[in-house]
Amino acid sequence: MSLPKPPQISGIYRYPVKGLTPEPLARAALSPGQTLLADRRYAIENGASGFDPAEPKWLPKPHFLMLQRDEWLAALQTHFDDNSHVLTIRHNGAVAAQGDLETAEGRAAIERFIAVRFAGQIKGPPKVLASPGHSFSDVARKVVSIINLASLRAIENMVGHPVHPLRFRANLYVEGWPAWHEFDLLDRTLAIGETRLKVVKRIVRCAAVNVDPETAERDLAIPQALQRRLGHGDCGIYAEVTAGGSIAVGDAIMAEEPELL
Repeated sequence: MSLPKPPQISGIYRYPVKGLTPEPLARAALSPGQTLLADRRYAIENGASGFDPAEPKWLPKPHFLMLQRDEWLAALQTHFDDNSHVLTIRHNGAVAAQGDLETAEGRAAIERFIAVRFAGQIKGPPKVLASPGHSFSDVARKVVSIINLASLRAIENMVGHPVHPLRFRANLYVEGWPAWHEFDLLDRTLAIGETRLKVVKRIVRCAAVNVDPETAERDLAIPQALQRRLGHGDCGIYAEVTAGGSIAVGDAIMAEEPELL
């Protein structure tokens, strides 16, 4: 009789520009205390935020373009090239803007497109922001976000509608855990080969998950459904990398047993 397959990583994604297209990765290198490479490396300021690249400090996401408020972002198909630092934005299948995000000219090209095409939908002049080593995450600490696909299937039963996993914009998607098992892993260490991640926080979901990543329509009310059925709006976990290494789609992910005191 064959043994059941261990839980495994079924998808790895990064988000080079906050609010824009997820980019799938076959594998990724993780370093202690860091996010995935280039994850939320850039953000687009939505009116003056006070962000200082010379002294970067974490700011809450309403300062930036984000799916929680700006669902039209999901209609843009974007790709970031690590070598050239070029962001390409496609709209309705055609290239709409392109620019090297490490140059003033390249950032200006992206900013002009947003300012002209979405003039009535932004609060102020858009500005591409970055600072070496800074991540424009939803939380101040540098983390990896993890979603349990069985929990998403439980949510589908709650809302009576298919739920695209990319609504949740996670870094890692896990297949093989029971629904909501991730909440039992708080303060536990996850092992993926030589890599270790300590689970530090549950993820409280916002209205961003109500936006379909393929249609850009705000068509569900997932946080409200979670509150009604479970008494909270949480789905997914944040984990901090404590030991680095390379991870890949298909790798087993195991929770280490807690140390006995």
